[in-house]
Amino acid sequence: MRKTMIGLGAVAVALSLSAPALADGHDGHGGHQSHDGGYGRATLTGWASLPAQTYVPGSEPSGAQLGTDPINGVTPPFPGQPVQGFSGVVRRRDGSYDVLSDNGYGNKANSGDFLLRIQRVKPDLRSGVVTAVGGVDLSDPFKRVPFPLTRADRRLTGADFDVESIVRRPDGTYWIGDEFGPWLLHFSATGALLDKPVALPGVQAPENPYLNGGTPNLGSSKGFEGMASGLDGRHLYPMLEGTVAGDPAGTLRINEFDLRDRAYTGRRWTYKLEAPGNSIGDMVSVDRDRFLIIERDNEQGDAAKLKRVYLADTRDRDKDGAVDKTQVADLLDLADPKGLGGFGPTFRFPFQTIEDVVILDDSTIALLNDNNFPFSAGRTPGRPDNDEFITVRLSRPLDADPRAYRRY
Repeated sequence: MRKTMIGLGAVAVALSLSAPALADGHDGHGGHQSHDGGYGRATLTGWASLPAQTYVPGSEPSGAQLGTDPINGVTPPFPGQPVQGFSGVVRRRDGSYDVLSDNGYGNKANSGDFLLRIQRVKPDLRSGVVTAVGGVDLSDPFKRVPFPLTRADRRLTGADFDVESIVRRPDGTYWIGDEFGPWLLHFSATGALLDKPVALPGVQAPENPYLNGGTPNLGSSKGFEGMASGLDGRHLYPMLEGTVAGDPAGTLRINEFDLRDRAYTGRRWTYKLEAPGNSIGDMVSVDRDRFLIIERDNEQGDAAKLKRVYLADTRDRDKDGAVDKTQVADLLDLADPKGLGGFGPTFRFPFQTIEDVVILDDSTIALLNDNNFPFSAGRTPGRPDNDEFITVRLSRPLDADPRAYRRY
């Protein structure tokens, strides 16, 4: 989610990474080759939208800390909890999707009345409508969080965690990546926190409650923006959005986490951004060695210049210290011969934050934007962005492991 709203400035930090050698054909580096790898222009094959002012039925009001002046034509506080801020996605067997609503309104100070939630939505590409069909609030009834929470009832809020990435396991539980710690959080199918938050050794954001006056080495809310599930069923691959202090500018760490041992393995890769000011939006496994990663600039609308999906290969073809990058889709230049998006033969996905990607089949991916309600207005200036769901056919297959597009 955007972190520059309501006076909050993102912290820029420089970084340098020393990665260990990896087993199983990995050398711990990967090469930075940003090229098309034989992929041509991708094509829009489906579009649907959820209105920005969609609220969880019967939910509590929110946005009380945003003031009372209109923002993009919408006046806070809001009558309920917005179904917004989609920063992670999981495909379900029935055609619906679990989507993770992130910290709320951009920072800890203004998001204490935003309840963290896994929303469930169902897109209908024939009608162009996305419908909110349910979801679960996140809570800590078993008192796994060792530091104070905002609410006495232990329902989790955007002042407690900034949840940005999600993996659903075959047993129905969820692993969620947070940016404030950064932490890994394990939830039941009903949204109850099952384990104590797992810290990333040696890395702390400014919001981390255990800084104790120390100096953070990660920018504000620059923790786990993306997280892929290993196809072996045993590992998670959480990816930082920000650069750790001391690592080369514009490089991001991908770590490996062992679900059986509940511990980081020490294996690590490096992803190099096209420009240091860019961010990643999401990450999903393609096979043992490759991931799809969304990279974006921080602009919206006509000012947006880079919104892309890369195929990242950890096998270090050119030995330059970062994963190889192959562009598979330019989200600002999608062919739309059928006019599905309503903008003629070229479709642009010009949102500031695009934070959801899922593989539907070997040649098709789906993406959603995080609309930062009510702040982002990339589609129509002065109006809050809707949540848009699109399907995109790549110009050639990924040659993915079939497990990469399984549904739970």
